[in-house]
Amino acid sequence: MDDVLAISAIQHHAYCPRQFALIHVEQVWADNSFTAEGQILHQRVDAGEPEQRGAVRFERAVQLRSERLGLVGKLDLLEIEKTGDGFIYRTVEYKRGKPKVYNWDRLQVCAQALRLEEMRKVHITEAAIWYWETRHREIIPLDAALRDQTAQVIQSALTLIQSGHTPEPTSEIKRCKACSLIDLCEPDVFRRDRSSAYVRTIFEQ
Repeated sequence: MDDVLAISAIQHHAYCPRQFALIHVEQVWADNSFTAEGQILHQRVDAGEPEQRGAVRFERAVQLRSERLGLVGKLDLLEIEKTGDGFIYRTVEYKRGKPKVYNWDRLQVCAQALRLEEMRKVHITEAAIWYWETRHREIIPLDAALRDQTAQVIQSALTLIQSGHTPEPTSEIKRCKACSLIDLCEPDVFRRDRSSAYVRTIFEQ
């Protein structure tokens, strides 16, 4: 497959397709305090060595790749629990913030699980996200609805990469304020330009 999508990019696309295009099509990036804290957190997580605690094995910074889905990436933590019936696999992602109402983060961990299922020929029923801000682990059931939504976002993201098109800014201004690319994206300028163009069409008509 010519176009390969970073698993972390799934969260970007779900959050804002324009942000996704700026990063993964136009290849621009900017850090803010949120992204910097996230990088530090992941450096700490990745530094750990594999270990065994009782019946559970912990593997860190697991490399992932899927030719079928067109995905590459890295899993923060893989938990493999030995049971009487076999093994239970659980993918775990670390995030600096807190649980979201929307599925942005959940889509990312679902994609990780889909990739791991393909690599190791296993079935994964749940994933988890550990949030630094709340010091809380959220368990994510990998049901059919989340799997379908994840597959749709992956396909939409790959289609956007192939088109080379950068979409308009999201209509939710709150998302823009939390985005590290706000100065490069200039959503307010874009919205003003669109408003001016709309007004001109009214008078032209």
